[in-house]
Amino acid sequence: MIRCLAIDDEPLALKKLASYIQKVPYLELAGTCHSAQEAVDACNNNAIDVLFVDINMPDVNGLEFVKSLTEPPIIVFTTAYSEYAIEGYKVNALDYLLKPFGLDDFKATAEKVKRQFDLLRTASVSSADEDDTIFLKTEYKIMRVSLSEITHIEAMSEYLRIFVEGKPRPIVVLLSMKKMEERLPSASFMRVHRSYIINLKKIREMSRNHIILENDTDIPVGDLYKDAFNAYVASKFLSK
Repeated sequence: MIRCLAIDDEPLALKKLASYIQKVPYLELAGTCHSAQEAVDACNNNAIDVLFVDINMPDVNGLEFVKSLTEPPIIVFTTAYSEYAIEGYKVNALDYLLKPFGLDDFKATAEKVKRQFDLLRTASVSSADEDDTIFLKTEYKIMRVSLSEITHIEAMSEYLRIFVEGKPRPIVVLLSMKKMEERLPSASFMRVHRSYIINLKKIREMSRNHIILENDTDIPVGDLYKDAFNAYVASKFLSK
């Protein structure tokens, strides 16, 4: 499913947009927002694949909101003013819906969204290369990340949140934990829970089936992964 966030300050227009999203089988309505500020909070707290954004909103308009995003998802603008179309494409919007648009117009845009989404989810992560880096495909960007800077990885539904030193927010990619495990070197990374992979070099301490990383993140050790992790610790244990 493609998770969509609908943003419009007009209640009737927002209700109509939400109803259209719910009528397309491969789209999922993740939420609705009446302002850019609401949308910022929604994007920070949820994995969003597509933003349907009204341009002409008070306070912060749709264009300004999208420009403020460090890692924008797929963008579709909606507005009653055709003169905004060129500005919309300047921020890499996938499409532009001119109000009042009908369900057929929306479905045509939804097909474009699906094609783009399918392209982006293909080969989301490259294998680790010789200089200890991987490439992560997230939204419109392909990011190069040093393995040594990854602290841990958390599963979140169909997505992974990859936490990297020096970045205030995790990198979100559409990928399974199994695929990520296959791409990471086992000498440095270990799955210790159904929902967590950790960088073994970032461990600070362990206590009662919990791992504390150098950045103070508390990671639980799952029962299925306890023996393998304990064996790793034993192999590194210094005794007289």
